Amino acid sequence: MTQSTDVLTHFDAQGQAHMVDVGSKTSTRRIAVATGRIEMLPATLALVTSGTAKKGDVLGIARIAGIMGAKKTSELIPLCHPIGLTRVAVEFEVLPADNAIVCTATAETIGQTGVEMEALTAVQVALLTIYDMCKAVDRGMTMNGVTLLEKHGGKSGSFVAGK
Repeated sequence: MTQSTDVLTHFDAQGQAHMVDVGSKTSTRRIAVATGRIEMLPATLALVTSGTAKKGDVLGIARIAGIMGAKKTSELIPLCHPIGLTRVAVEFEVLPADNAIVCTATAETIGQTGVEMEALTAVQVALLTIYDMCKAVDRGMTMNGVTLLEKHGGKSGSFVAGK
């Protein structure tokens, strides 16, 4: 488990934002898992699960969007390094009792920096895609609980939420 630190690595000694130098870090296998959920009206969830949404296969398209989001993370988050991802997986769990869909994304690489941002971006983009595809029938959908569940690899070791 990692220890918390009070040092913000994206600022230099003068307090100016900079990209962290990872050049001297050892390449290791790195993995991160993130999750989040979207809540909607029961009728909206029925459209998604039945595959009858006007725009098509909502979860299939959201899965591809999440993967694409992970691949584009360094273009969206200013100080993120471009990373050669070795795997991105986006999965959904439908929770009918909660009128919700949980998205879980896993990102992996062998490199000098972690993939937490890629996993988190995948979740956000997948949830936003669900919203976009269903907003015509439900503008009240809410996205929440986006969080890092775990990360492994690198100098700082492992982090598992809640431990």
